Amino acid sequence: MARKDLLKNLMAAPPGDEPRPPLPRSERGAIGAVSKSISELKNRAIIEVPADLIDHAGLDDRLDEDPQGIEALMASIKDYGQQVPVLLRHSPNAEGRYDVVFGRRRVAAMRRLGLPVKAMVRSLNDRELVVAQGQENSARKDLSFIEKANFARQMVAAGYERRLICDALSIDKTVISRMLSVIDALPDALIRAIGAAPSAGRDRWLALAQKAEGRKVEDLVPLAQGADSDARFAAVLAAVSAPPARPASRPLLAADGRTLGQVRRGRTKTVIELEAGDPAFADWLADHMAEVHRDWLKSRQ
Repeated sequence: MARKDLLKNLMAAPPGDEPRPPLPRSERGAIGAVSKSISELKNRAIIEVPADLIDHAGLDDRLDEDPQGIEALMASIKDYGQQVPVLLRHSPNAEGRYDVVFGRRRVAAMRRLGLPVKAMVRSLNDRELVVAQGQENSARKDLSFIEKANFARQMVAAGYERRLICDALSIDKTVISRMLSVIDALPDALIRAIGAAPSAGRDRWLALAQKAEGRKVEDLVPLAQGADSDARFAAVLAAVSAPPARPASRPLLAADGRTLGQVRRGRTKTVIELEAGDPAFADWLADHMAEVHRDWLKSRQ
């Protein structure tokens, strides 16, 4: 859904489910038409709201704080002003305060600049807020696959039905199922350690989920190293895709803990080296190698 259509829908008055009663005499005719137009203009008006009166609401839609993006947005606002209004609702918890529906980064930038926020204000309940937020997310190009999937997971956790999630994100049930299958397979701590990873789509996240299966989250999170989220994603995927490293050599220990020698594993062969101080054991091992191998085969069965 394009952002222009979304704003148009949000500005439009919601249709009623029941027939409206006849208008009072004072609301009929030219005077009534003028009064109605003034009321609609108030509902659609863009007002200025002090940034300090705006609180967070709804679900988390971003995995990265994006300080560089906020700085760039502040620079743009300094040069050109706030070109696109945010959407707010009246706070259900505090008189005179507002909840941000969408436009969090713009609110953050205006707060840091000490400027009032240009906003449209609608009366929305929690369900309508999440739908509006989800539709805004689906219209944006800068939200990554994993951020949209994380938004869908939060809606599921909040108890919203699958149909509403599809409507909020403007995608069908099949895509929602794929999103949830990927994000449910990965620890939330790992996803947040990696971040948005805008260059990694569904297939690469699915590959990471499959290769990370069975690994402990405390082993995975430290792998997320890199200058940005794409680099961190690549680092984790490369680490879980690499075959387990085998030690180049390891000691051979006797029953009493003494070192008998070592095993050196090469690319094409494995070499057992025994210390020269116990030649009798070396001879015995060579003479009984067939029995040792037979016992090993039995243990595998």
